[in-house]
Amino acid sequence: MSNSSLRVQVPGKLMIAGEFAVLEPYHKLLAMAVNRFVTVEVDASHMNQITLEKFRLENLPWHFNENKSSIESTDKRVNFVQEAMTTAFIYLKENNISLRHFRIHVRSDLDDKVSGKKFGLGSSAAVVVGVIKAILHWHLEKEPSPELVFKLASISHVAAQGNGSGADVAASAFGGIIQYSSFQAEWLRNQYNQSHSLMELLETDWKYLSISPIELPEDIHLCIGWTGSPASTGSLVDQIKGLKKTNFDKYQKFLECSREAVDNILKGIYENNLPLLLNGIKQNRAALVTVGKDANVELETSMITKLCNLAERHGGAAKQSGAGGGDCGIAFMPTKESADQLVVAWGNEGIIPLTIQPYLNKSPKI
Repeated sequence: MSNSSLRVQVPGKLMIAGEFAVLEPYHKLLAMAVNRFVTVEVDASHMNQITLEKFRLENLPWHFNENKSSIESTDKRVNFVQEAMTTAFIYLKENNISLRHFRIHVRSDLDDKVSGKKFGLGSSAAVVVGVIKAILHWHLEKEPSPELVFKLASISHVAAQGNGSGADVAASAFGGIIQYSSFQAEWLRNQYNQSHSLMELLETDWKYLSISPIELPEDIHLCIGWTGSPASTGSLVDQIKGLKKTNFDKYQKFLECSREAVDNILKGIYENNLPLLLNGIKQNRAALVTVGKDANVELETSMITKLCNLAERHGGAAKQSGAGGGDCGIAFMPTKESADQLVVAWGNEGIIPLTIQPYLNKSPKI
């Protein structure tokens, strides 16, 4: 390759609507890429090394032997990066592209620079997408397609953690605002175990998966507020999934309410019908609050409740973003004035407004 170095930026994400339900087949979720980034730099080097700035892990040697990459570290946090590298290397190997020696440097600006506070912007997914995209781009001498990066990142993410909808991976890989239905982690795990090669798995019909771009109406103003407590997505997902076993009827009711809410949000977007869109957001909020209570888990914390109620008081609608239990809330406001007033009202209540906007660098090619 003529260039000895390469730099890629991958956006973080926020969920808009459809959380938890997306874990079930054909349920839609809306997600958006945001203008906070993971940056990955690859340089030609005679030594194979990786630096993960966020974890203060510098110049760790890495190796690739017998279809497995390994990073010399006892720090468990390198596992998902290791898995991403493995997946990228196997893809290159199966396509007869020889690996070259390189140094890779991963930096994340998704959390707060000063305090290190986590905002819930999907750091691990963005890192996996960034590492795979950078390694492929550097070796292939052209930018890989968002779909290829998404599928490889999803494979490595499921291999590393065994579950998840992949929505955060999709938002980081495609950018923009997307409507998403999950590939279903269990299906992907089974296919992964049955496939004879990575290429076979990539060429399989991912029958549950759908991704399509969305554009929000111009007169909608998004406000993102951080409530000061990071959420642990994994444990919340397990608890909500537990309701499926303990009270199937209530779980089904949640899925129906979520589907109706997301359908109304989408219809509101497509028809530029602001009241319907705001109503859909309120419906989704109510569905999440109810399923949280049914599963004995607090999804909407008192601060998120305050965040949402203030948005409604100013003529808009809001809900938790993502799994809940803290982190961010997202508000949809009908005018710039109402959005500005909301930001002030949030600040007065100790809710930190984030200067985050959708990252719409280009329409995703889907």
